[in-house]
This record gives sequence, C-alpha cells and structure tokens, in this order.
Amino acid sequence: MHHILIRINESMNIIMPPKISRNWPGFIVLIFTFLLFNTMSFAQETDTIVPIRKNAEEILKKINLNSDGFNFWKDDFSGHWAGIDLGFNTFLNPDYTGYESNFMKSDILRSNSFYLNLIQQSIGLQRNRNNFGLVTGLGIQLQYYRLDNNTTIEKTTDDVIVPKEFDYSENQKSKLFLYSLTLPVLAEIQIPINNYRNRLYFSSGMVFSYRVASYTTIKYRAEQKQKLKVTDNFSLQNFKYGIMFRTGYRWINLFAIYELTPFFEEDKGPELTPFTFGVTLLRF
Repeated sequence: MHHILIRINESMNIIMPPKISRNWPGFIVLIFTFLLFNTMSFAQETDTIVPIRKNAEEILKKINLNSDGFNFWKDDFSGHWAGIDLGFNTFLNPDYTGYESNFMKSDILRSNSFYLNLIQQSIGLQRNRNNFGLVTGLGIQLQYYRLDNNTTIEKTTDDVIVPKEFDYSENQKSKLFLYSLTLPVLAEIQIPINNYRNRLYFSSGMVFSYRVASYTTIKYRAEQKQKLKVTDNFSLQNFKYGIMFRTGYRWINLFAIYELTPFFEEDKGPELTPFTFGVTLLRF
C-alpha cells in the first residue's frame, strides 16, 4: 500500500510543502509589535495643538506659589495712603453745658479737610503673598470749620473758649483753620477681583496728628473786601489720635476718621468729638 502511494505521487509530480517551523508564531508577534509602535508614533506626530483662549495672567496665577517658577505674588506689597484726600468735617456727641448757644455748629458741606499724604511706607507681612501688610507714612492736613456767619471764637484770660458775635456787613463769613502733621499706622488687606491688579482693599488702624498752627478768619465787605485774622491756639489739642478706616476699588476710594481726643482741652470749651469722612481725589 505504501508503494502505490509513492508511485502516485511521483507520477503526478506533486511537490509536498515543507514542514512549518516551530518559531513562526514568535515571528508574527514581533511583526505586530513593530507595526503597533509605528502607528502610535505617527499618531503623536500628527496631533493637533489647540490654543487656550484665556488671559495669560489668569493662567500664570495658578502656578504653585511655593515653586521656583514665575510668580505674580512676589511683587512687593503696596498699600493705599499716598495721595490727596478731600474730607467733610462735623462734630459728634456735642455737649454745650455751661453755654447758651451751639456756637461751634458748622456747615458740614463747607467745613472741609484737605490731606496731602506725601510719604508712604508699605510693609508686607506675608512670605508668599502680597495682599496683607502694614501702611504708614507722613502727611499734611489743612482743616477748617465754617461757623455761623455772625459768630467767631475767642479765648478769655483763663484760656476758656467763648463765642463772640460781630456784625460788620450782611455778607460775612467766619472760619476756624487748623494745620497739622499726620502719621497713620494701618493694617491693610487686599482682595483681587477679576484681575490680579484690580483689588478691593480695606485698611484700618490709628492715625496720629500734631497741630502746627491755628487761626480764625472773618471776611466781610465794607466798600471793599476785608479780612480779619487772629492766630492763637484757642485751647485746642496739640496732639490728637483717632481711628481711621479706608476702603476702595480702582478709582473709588473712601475714608473716615473718628478722633478719640476731644476738640478742645479739658474744661476749656464745649465737649466735641471731631469726625471726618471723604474721598481720595488723587493717588500717588
């Protein structure tokens, strides 16, 4: 039977296939791995870069502040004091015991303070932030009170302040002026809103002042303009201190000062507590 099969194969000239090598499956796996690697490399080279449409500052602000990379917060802390302020003066809790009239009652809209805050020193209190610190400096304050048109003040021999009425003409103006040096010590916190540089701030603390000069003026018209000026200390406090509060956002800046020392020396005049509030006209 074997001989017959051999003859048939020889007569039909059939070529038998070679035996398959046992290493063939490993070769297929190697080819598949090579093709897969090339496909992944090609996909990475053809990826599309999509730009992020965001403000650069907003992205950079999210950088880890403790790293050595670029950091907006490393800017020095800068407070809000230097500039020109306009205030309105009034008296709180007036006590005119022993007097017949409220002669120091002033016109609040025409009783003003001008602050020229020339020197500012900001002290940051954070290591990796710049939105909290102390603010101090030095400024000049011009303060005046518009009194009743027919009333001014004078000092008796006992240094007691009393009202003095006058009647020079129908168009009269009476004012009390004070010049002082001011020094604030404020704690300030700043809150960025929408943008790193646009900050809402709040500051509060003590403000100290020293009176340099004071005088009264009476303006009237008698054929021509006349002005009477009397320079004196008028038993006013030389050294004063009070509580200051400031707040603002961008170009809107407000302040208020509540003085803790009476306007006049003890038992030298009516008991008056000065209070000033206003706006910042210009920031340096």
